[in-house]
Amino acid sequence: QVQLVESGGGLVQPGGSLRLSCATSESIFSIAVMGWYRQASGKQRELVATITPGGRANYADSVKGRFTFSRDNAKKTVYLQMNSLKPEDTAVYSCNLNARRLGAVYEYWGQGTQVTVSS
Repeated sequence: QVQLVESGGGLVQPGGSLRLSCATSESIFSIAVMGWYRQASGKQRELVATITPGGRANYADSVKGRFTFSRDNAKKTVYLQMNSLKPEDTAVYSCNLNARRLGAVYEYWGQGTQVTVSS
């Protein structure tokens, strides 16, 4: 079973920064599109950002210019650097792996990590 292990969540004041990490031991990581999603209490899950195997990142408008998504294929790890955090960024953030190989689709989720932005 593929495991995605997230870390880096916590409590931060508005305007502060956090860096989330998501690591796996799976070789399929190198061909996977990775994503971060978040779900605030009482709201639907939303896409925060994605990154291609080659490192091209795309962002939701709400985080553009504040968040940076990167990957280290050698370490099989992705990072979400979150700056200028706002209370509305408070949510459970989950890592997603999506890959296709030999006609099969693979999709896995991490367990989620809580990010709370509050003074």
